[in-house]
Amino acid sequence: MFATGVENSIPTIDHGRTRVDQMESCGHYKHWRQDFELLKELGLRFLRYGPPLHTTFLGPGRYDWAFADETFNAMCDQHIIPIVDLCHFGVPDWMGNFQNPDFPAYFEEYARAFAERFPWVQLYTPVNEMFICATFSAKYGWWNEQGTTDRSFVTALKHLVKANVLAMLAILKVRPDAIFIQSESSEYFHAENPAAIAPAEINNSKRFLSLDLNYGHRVDSEMYEYLLGNGMTKEEYHFFLGNRLRQHCILGNDYYVTNEHRVAADGSTRASGEIFGYSEITRQYHNRYRMPVMHTETNMAEGPNGDEAVNWLWKQWANVLRVRNVGVPTVGFTWYSLTDQTDWDVALRQVNGRVHPVGLYDLDRNIRPVGRCYQSLIRDWRAVLPTQSVCLTVPIVPPSEWRTLSAVRQRWEMREAELTPPAEAANRDEVA
Repeated sequence: MFATGVENSIPTIDHGRTRVDQMESCGHYKHWRQDFELLKELGLRFLRYGPPLHTTFLGPGRYDWAFADETFNAMCDQHIIPIVDLCHFGVPDWMGNFQNPDFPAYFEEYARAFAERFPWVQLYTPVNEMFICATFSAKYGWWNEQGTTDRSFVTALKHLVKANVLAMLAILKVRPDAIFIQSESSEYFHAENPAAIAPAEINNSKRFLSLDLNYGHRVDSEMYEYLLGNGMTKEEYHFFLGNRLRQHCILGNDYYVTNEHRVAADGSTRASGEIFGYSEITRQYHNRYRMPVMHTETNMAEGPNGDEAVNWLWKQWANVLRVRNVGVPTVGFTWYSLTDQTDWDVALRQVNGRVHPVGLYDLDRNIRPVGRCYQSLIRDWRAVLPTQSVCLTVPIVPPSEWRTLSAVRQRWEMREAELTPPAEAANRDEVA
């Protein structure tokens, strides 16, 4: 799956007084028809995309589907396969922020409503980058609740992950063969000196927390004490252990040059730049979860030489091939995003309107050098990859085929598998 995405972050800043809306600042509300046409020019079918949560979910049981109806119906007609991102760094004003304990239940309702309205959608990222969202919102003090404590971080994290799990359960009731591509940041923390080893190890355990909870993977004893010491109850922890949905999931991981960090003896961190790189860090995540992976986000700003983004694209693609060649089942790659973004040079902490030139196209919808490079990469590798030795086929049903007999049978079989007790399933296998 070669993919790109439409940047749809919606955090609030200034203690909730200012909404940052990337679809607005990047011109997608105005140019969405043209944006979808650009996918054809690139040779792409897969698009990370989601309706703006803050203007679609108006309150409990209340929705404004006008924009979603237009865009998703157009994608269906044009045979674009969306990977639907339902929550990207923010919630509607009426919901407050990620400290709200009602957020998971509200989001479950919204996910169910979306799936019922667009039953042909199969691929989802219910909550984008849960670890980053909790960190920026509730530990760094940058977005939404602007918390700065371990307790506010754990509260946000448990609410985000519970919302994601409840959304997956709700969607599966409507679409039993749904596939969840969990876009999450892949991080690593390097100790600067021997005194920094202990805080680096703690951070390297924390980086797994969102996915550990999401996939029902038991955390280590230090992280268990950390979670319970900062507000998570045993009952909340066991909710995650009791809802293992990994059989429906692909481990989507994101990698940027900012994903690796140097740790000082006092526990403070700063950017290290690329040291291990995507392939090594992805192997660490795969060794932990043993799931198929997809590179779900990367980019690099086009600089004064004009080839910075192009060189980064080839480096990331070489890393993806390396991961595949060492036996990790790898199903896709994403350059994020389709167009340039705004104000990511300050991590959306200010509204300056400054263009961040990381897109395949600029904001006038002119193709950038990295766009032409990605276009060539897709054309050159699309026919080659299925012939390689390590190739995992994902059972994707295109929008135009979701009513066909084979697609209906696939959904029926998935529903039956979920309803069949393990012992009974084992007996059937023995008879077969």
